[in-house]
Amino acid sequence: MIFLKNILKTLSLLLLTTVSIHAQLLNQETTFTRQDSLRGGYGTGRSWWDVLQYNIQLHVDLENKAVSGYNDITYAIIKDTKAPLQLDLQEPMQIEKIEDRDTRQPIRFQREGNVFWLNIPRDAGNRKTRTIRVYFRGNPIVAKTPPWDGGWIFTKDAEGRSWASTATQGIGASTWLPCKDHQADEADRGITLTIHVPDSLAAVSNGRLTSKTPAPDGTTAWKWTVSQPINTYLITPYIGHYVNFNDTLQGEKGRLDIGYWVLDYNLEKAKEHFKIVKPMLRCFEHWMGPYPFYEDSYKLIDAPHLGMEHQSGVAYGNKYLNGYLGKDRSGTGWGDDWDFIIVHESGHEWFANNITTKDIADMWVHEAFTTYTETLFVQCRHGLKAANEYLAGQRKNIRNDVPVIGPYGVNKEGSSDMYDKGASMIHIIRQLINDDEKFRGLLRGLNRDFYHQTVTGKQIESYIIRKTGKPLQKIFDQYLRTTDIPVLTYTVNGSKVRYKWTNCVPGFNMPVQLGGGQWLTPKEQYQEAPASILTDGTLQVNPNFYIRVAQAS
Repeated sequence: MIFLKNILKTLSLLLLTTVSIHAQLLNQETTFTRQDSLRGGYGTGRSWWDVLQYNIQLHVDLENKAVSGYNDITYAIIKDTKAPLQLDLQEPMQIEKIEDRDTRQPIRFQREGNVFWLNIPRDAGNRKTRTIRVYFRGNPIVAKTPPWDGGWIFTKDAEGRSWASTATQGIGASTWLPCKDHQADEADRGITLTIHVPDSLAAVSNGRLTSKTPAPDGTTAWKWTVSQPINTYLITPYIGHYVNFNDTLQGEKGRLDIGYWVLDYNLEKAKEHFKIVKPMLRCFEHWMGPYPFYEDSYKLIDAPHLGMEHQSGVAYGNKYLNGYLGKDRSGTGWGDDWDFIIVHESGHEWFANNITTKDIADMWVHEAFTTYTETLFVQCRHGLKAANEYLAGQRKNIRNDVPVIGPYGVNKEGSSDMYDKGASMIHIIRQLINDDEKFRGLLRGLNRDFYHQTVTGKQIESYIIRKTGKPLQKIFDQYLRTTDIPVLTYTVNGSKVRYKWTNCVPGFNMPVQLGGGQWLTPKEQYQEAPASILTDGTLQVNPNFYIRVAQAS
């Protein structure tokens, strides 16, 4: 998923403590338009057809910040209907014409804002698989502050030469590419992307380079092939003065090809700085299972923005610094000796690229688990105590502004707390499992059982509840659907301690471990225990639990 779209706001709050905010459920007061519903919903124009493959020809005019080409869209008809086909391409981009590739007949269409409605003939026999060719051109939306806002990036490298790419999570690949721009439908058979650029430049993308063809007009066509399912927001061209070096990893599924595409003047420092990649991949395979895209390789690519999880072609822009642009976001020191962007964006290969949510409202599945991969990497590198401290340090970034889950069907995510608050929720679940081999089995099971699938957040919640055998629903409701942090309230009366949960959803009864190792199961009504559970006269809780503790008067 993109890395921390609200990071600028988050960084400004690093020195602030989080405050309790009145719970806000998922009826956030926001007005949405028909265009929002067309973009984020899965209505009749989308539900009857399933994308199988995109084959894209892309010409990039760097001087005029324009793109053109065509997209051959192969799809399966999965429902009989007379509904038109909804195709997405955002203004000011234009569709020039559309044709059926089998009959060579033109297809009529009309525009409604960022959506094109295609009148697909229903008298073309019993074909259940069809291909249409969509010709497009125009000046796509240009991102102002990528990757936090989306679009194309047309810029210059440090030597003043052309450098371009895209960053389109959230806003969507339909900023430049006519496609079915919804996370629920991936191109099941993958894509090809052929990028035509001047001979002096290299063009890089997802997957593997399958051909490089010079043309008489002084351009070269770089063809990249992705053989595995891929979401539209992950499809990315990179254009610049790139050079390449390679490595391999003997991983859980055999030989994994690793490629690095960097600007020519970054070659030597990249060879040193990217040495973190192989131990990181080994760590992630241990915890989460095999890298999900062996067939398409793993790549790191210099990008003209901070970074993003583009499948098998991870965008890298952290200026060859450790931490996040040279700083440890946790403030603990445990993030000082590794590159945050490499680790975080690569973690998304498991959570976001392998397991993808159908609706961006559930983006916590991408970001909570991927933020937690940072904790796992710290554990691989420095041990469990360091990992616990790193995770606790991240909590200073939590804002508790709106719920983590956003409104469905309108292409709107929830709070940026999906990162650090989401990771803390996962850490709580790890404590409740209280067996790291079982917790590791849960992470690996998620990536095995939802391999290359799109899912709902509720599917993931239900899976975790079923596999752990623990009543976790109220924990999900508390941390994902409200902004309140539960408070363990207690009183001391002589030899007795009375305790209960407050500031919580109805029925909240999460067990909690005390600093001395004892477990309590508070409820919404007072429970009683001997005062011996106190430490220095107070109730002290294992800091791996993201709660507050308050002594009532």
